[in-house]
Amino acid sequence: MTAIRRTNAVAVAAIIVAAVLITVKNLDAGVVTPLLNVSYDPTRELYQCLNDQFAPKYEKATGTSLRITQSHGGSSRQARSVINGEQPADVVTLGLYSDIDALRKRGLIAEGWSMRLPHNSQPYVSTIVFVVRKGNPKQIHDWPDLIGPDVSIITPDPKTSGNGKLSALAAWGAALRRGASDAEARAYLKQFYAHIPVLDTGARGAATTFAVQNIGDVHLTWENEAIREVAASRGELAIVYPPVSILAEPFVAWVDANVARDRNLSAAKAYLAFLFTDEAQETMAKLGYRPINADILKKYADRLPPLDLFPVTLLARDWDDAQQKFFAENGIIDSVYTPAPPHQAPTE
Repeated sequence: MTAIRRTNAVAVAAIIVAAVLITVKNLDAGVVTPLLNVSYDPTRELYQCLNDQFAPKYEKATGTSLRITQSHGGSSRQARSVINGEQPADVVTLGLYSDIDALRKRGLIAEGWSMRLPHNSQPYVSTIVFVVRKGNPKQIHDWPDLIGPDVSIITPDPKTSGNGKLSALAAWGAALRRGASDAEARAYLKQFYAHIPVLDTGARGAATTFAVQNIGDVHLTWENEAIREVAASRGELAIVYPPVSILAEPFVAWVDANVARDRNLSAAKAYLAFLFTDEAQETMAKLGYRPINADILKKYADRLPPLDLFPVTLLARDWDDAQQKFFAENGIIDSVYTPAPPHQAPTE
């Protein structure tokens, strides 16, 4: 999307927020409204900041107090928990289109959900990068280096984690970008999984395994998680940006079936529309997410450098096709992936 279209998306978001707040002020003054945001694993700090920014504004504008709670875990596992009723999410802010669309397929979210918010309901984008140990002793700079002798990779389980899925798609796509055939990409991915000693269900657990338990030589993770992990390491870890990686596109949506029950549709709409405002976009950039506002992204170019990111269409028709092709039963992952023993990282 061009800079102009992204700026327009932010302007549309501001209009949506204003309209919703006026409506809520007329209807719900003096009410305490609960809102459950079910999100993917590494967004804890992001939504803590955004909640603190949004809730006071919402209360001041409407007289309605928001009680926002958030839940985090592997993106695909989170989607399943909403589907089975374990987590009655009012909004979902998940790592993959296919995870949210799975709720639509179960009748929880309306058709055309991605068109209800600016920028196809994507407030930011991200990618998968490498985190290595001090001095990069295994000299890991590119995707072929991951399957070198004695290299141990840490990344989450692709059956439960958006990070795990994106790592697989990034590895496959990087092989294609080098001119590999599908057969060669499949062979590479099989070797890739042979280098993974343990699996965690989500991104934060994998970070703990790598950074706290000191297991593995390289950690494949979301860019924002890599920035957080390296900052916390006090010089013991470093980010390596591979020459190419995948364009990760997290999506957001309100859950129609649940907001109808909870009678908090207005709050859910305003909350998600806020993500596209300048204030929220600035917060995303500060925390290592690539905002869709081009001017704000450019402002943080030293922290979020320009990258060669390939779209999912390099390896599938779209995100839904990628889910079926790679991660459905008897898909590509099942043909190359022998599950390592499940791993439970210590709780934080």
